[in-house]
Amino acid sequence: MYDPRPIPHRPRLDDAEAQTAVETFRDTMRLRCSVRDYAPDPVPRDLIQTAIETAGTAPSGANQQPWHFAAIADPALKARIREAAEQEERAFYAGGGGDAWLAALEPIGTDATKPHLTVAPWLIVIFAQRHGTAPDGTRTKHYYVPESVGIATGMLITALHMAGLYCLTHTPNPMKFLTALCDRPDNEKPVMILAVGHPAPGATCPAAARIRKPLSEVVSFFD
Repeated sequence: MYDPRPIPHRPRLDDAEAQTAVETFRDTMRLRCSVRDYAPDPVPRDLIQTAIETAGTAPSGANQQPWHFAAIADPALKARIREAAEQEERAFYAGGGGDAWLAALEPIGTDATKPHLTVAPWLIVIFAQRHGTAPDGTRTKHYYVPESVGIATGMLITALHMAGLYCLTHTPNPMKFLTALCDRPDNEKPVMILAVGHPAPGATCPAAARIRKPLSEVVSFFD
């Protein structure tokens, strides 16, 4: 049953205040970069939990919230994930990814070895729920699952960045092994691993990864 409620109160900014706020946020996010070299320094669980809570505020199709986040700090489980991921990555880099894909990755400097999966203090495995389950056990349809999970993932990455942390998106292909390792049901599809932590001293990022398309290529205005 539809039950309308007042929207949460937020003070309205004037145009100048709004412009300052969005420019400050933009400049903060421009410092975001993906890091592959992590310090082993611990990150409090509460920090990860709060970032995931933030991701959970994302909009989703019919408010089905079709996501699950498996946050992993256990060294043994991280080692098992790395072992399985590197097995898939070796096949990918041996030619399974195709010449065009491998050529596109050359400026990024990646290979089949993924030490970030064991060095980073946290891994967050993101699952998309293909469908839900009602209290009586019947299957419930979820709508716009990829779009909803993508929005939530972007908000998670942003929350981690705002907490002063760095992360790396990792998508081994295939990644079905994550379902069993994270003890998730078959209706959930793993879509990404985020390695999360603080950068190692001297950590770098590829020059190619700092190139952003100019605004003229990513927006069209119809005033």
